[in-house]
Amino acid sequence: MTDTLPRPRQRLFVEVPLSAGNAVALEREQTHYLSSVMRAEPGETVLLFNGSDGEWLARIDRLGRPGGILIPEHQVRPQSAEPEPRFDPWLLAAPLKRDRTDLVAEKVAELGASLFWPVFTRRTVASRVNGDRLRARMIEAAEQCERLTLPLLNEAAPLDRVLANWPEGRTLLFLDETGGGEPLAEVAAGWSAGPVALLVGPEGGFAPEERALLVSRPFVRPVGLGPRILRAETATIAALALWQALAGDGARPPRG
Repeated sequence: MTDTLPRPRQRLFVEVPLSAGNAVALEREQTHYLSSVMRAEPGETVLLFNGSDGEWLARIDRLGRPGGILIPEHQVRPQSAEPEPRFDPWLLAAPLKRDRTDLVAEKVAELGASLFWPVFTRRTVASRVNGDRLRARMIEAAEQCERLTLPLLNEAAPLDRVLANWPEGRTLLFLDETGGGEPLAEVAAGWSAGPVALLVGPEGGFAPEERALLVSRPFVRPVGLGPRILRAETATIAALALWQALAGDGARPPRG
């Protein structure tokens, strides 16, 4: 069944199964958002998704303490099939200062990456990663951009450990600021080699020994983003957007 009425303004990610008539209890923050921020009232509708059951139209049953209750009525979008490998990019990036890492997590969700993996390098400035905060940013972005899935968030790990445990069959394209790789645009335009991951280094770039370690691995391929040295968060956005435009799902219609 499809929904022919205007789409509700509110869209929420929930972590429970979705089916018609099966009540969904909201968390306190979600209840506050609907009642105090959006000024929603019982009887109004909300869109729900959980990453596996598609998107559902739900009616607000009540809002208040200890939390709100929504009643799913019908599915408005089925869950998409497994994406083609080239539509399934991963994003690996060295953690930056707090706000900039939050921005990267947000754009990972908006630009369709299926996994975000913070990677510690020799020149990484941040010493730790707040996974709960990054996941919250990805949830907010997924709600806004109408994707049906939530990117996975891998635990932050040192570069050497990431490479030692790399999954078979996925190519790692690392952004080589020294200019030693092919232009990412050319690589993406002709890509037919299966799933990929993009690796963005820290503000100071990869150390020489890290670059040597990367290029020594058969699954790693250096690529470039042009003549300018970009901030790390800018490089992340540019690389994901370029990949999706030339090799990924950028040509698909909205809400596909």
